[in-house]
Amino acid sequence: MPRRAGRRGRPLAQQFLGWQLTVVVVLLAAVAALAAVQSGESFRETQGRRMLSVAEDVASVATVRDALQLPRYDLLPAFARSAENLSGADEIEIVDAGLTVRTSPDPSRVRQRFDPGTSTAPAGRAWVGNPDGRTVVAQVPVIGDRGEVVGLVSAGIRSPSFLGSLFTVAPESLALLGLALGVGVAGSLLLARRVRRQTLGLEPDEIVELVQRREAMLLGIKEGVVGLDTADRITLVNPVARELLELPGVRPGDHVDDLGLDERLREVLTGAAEGEDQLVLRGARALVLNRMPVRLGGRDGTAVGTVVGAVVTLRDRTELTTLQHRLDTSHTVTDTLRAQAHEFSNRLHTIAGLTELGEHDEVRRFVAGIVAATEGRRREVSSRVGDPATAALLIAKSSQAAERGIELALDPDTRLEPTDPGRDPDLSADLVTVLGNLLDNAVDATAATPAGAPRRVEVGLTGGGADPVRVEVRDSGPGVASELAEEVFRAGFSTKAARSGGRGLGLALARRACLRRGGTITVRSATGAGAVFEATLPLLTAEVRT
Repeated sequence: MPRRAGRRGRPLAQQFLGWQLTVVVVLLAAVAALAAVQSGESFRETQGRRMLSVAEDVASVATVRDALQLPRYDLLPAFARSAENLSGADEIEIVDAGLTVRTSPDPSRVRQRFDPGTSTAPAGRAWVGNPDGRTVVAQVPVIGDRGEVVGLVSAGIRSPSFLGSLFTVAPESLALLGLALGVGVAGSLLLARRVRRQTLGLEPDEIVELVQRREAMLLGIKEGVVGLDTADRITLVNPVARELLELPGVRPGDHVDDLGLDERLREVLTGAAEGEDQLVLRGARALVLNRMPVRLGGRDGTAVGTVVGAVVTLRDRTELTTLQHRLDTSHTVTDTLRAQAHEFSNRLHTIAGLTELGEHDEVRRFVAGIVAATEGRRREVSSRVGDPATAALLIAKSSQAAERGIELALDPDTRLEPTDPGRDPDLSADLVTVLGNLLDNAVDATAATPAGAPRRVEVGLTGGGADPVRVEVRDSGPGVASELAEEVFRAGFSTKAARSGGRGLGLALARRACLRRGGTITVRSATGAGAVFEATLPLLTAEVRT
């Protein structure tokens, strides 16, 4: 992917590494500070006990006690300096009962008043504290011969600074801190490399731009796009897909089974129905769906990489399907006209031959027979089928079937009352849709029978007027297996050899027209051979249509 010119700032990997190193250093510094504080606390506790022991030793010397009682203060400095040298204390001061300093390593403090602060030593009890925060001090009273406090001994040692406490940490601890720092730096480097590899080397602004472009493409294309994970949950869906699926409320995370889709559409989305350009009816739309698996780690989508989901594209082919049906109708009309033209040409040649032979009476009888047969067929259909559009369809299909060597006949019980457009304006159109598709299916099935076998399609129509219309189409074809009795009505299903041009939609459209009216359509095997399709089209009231 090309880099954008003029991008500012450090790369994401470097920023991530910098922040990781900062966090590691701060954490290690906090650990070191905690170790230094604990070392200082340990120092104060240990040295406090030690200074208390030193002060008690000095206060228990009889010479010191006698020197404070006589008083003979000149004897005290030698004991104090000797105790400092032996104990390692920084200062030992001896104070008389009046809290006057009698000996101190600092000559300027001699004969100065001693400030005991919060010490309990003047009251006769030993005390250990850290009065200025820098020195650990132990004060012990000197008890005279009569039990009175004749003075006190103060022993102190200076606490190390923060850095000093840090350096007093055990070398093992310092080594562990150094090792932790090294591990943290190495881990940060590896993590930065992994982040860079997982983001494909893209920087944050490039990732944002990529997401924005993807959103723009999903919103800009005219086809619907639905993304699915391996559990058949929606991962992405664009507005066109929501419109085509008639699911305005679908959101990423919804499961396909929870969307209320019909079985055919659900099977295509989940991959149960495989193949390219799968035809699906959704509401009044005819959709073409293509499902492709999404693989990571491979260049081709066939054998390499791990399947992480699928992308389904949806195209609205309603207009194309409508045009195709219109074209099929035009083909039907053309075939009918061709059949009639062929038949008319044969008859015309016969008439011409009879005329040339001078058989004028035979010509009149031949023409009268043709007119009577044609009028008889039209009169039979018109008298028994009250819907003009249905009657015209039957006459046209009869000529087309005859051209293919198939007899199209009416059942003797056929009686269809005229439909009332004012009561149900769509009944005639739905009846033509159902009957036309059933006849096409029956004629195609019958035409596939071996030569010499009976080729007959029989149509039965009853009802009409105020009653539901019942349609029965019986053919002498190979029939329909019982296990396919429901499959034949699914969009995209066909028992014929695969051809271009929307195979598998005719019976599905007929079924949809029946179900929309609350009717039924079924198929069963006929006695002997062939199949029988039965459909019921109830009337729709104005309330139901709205």
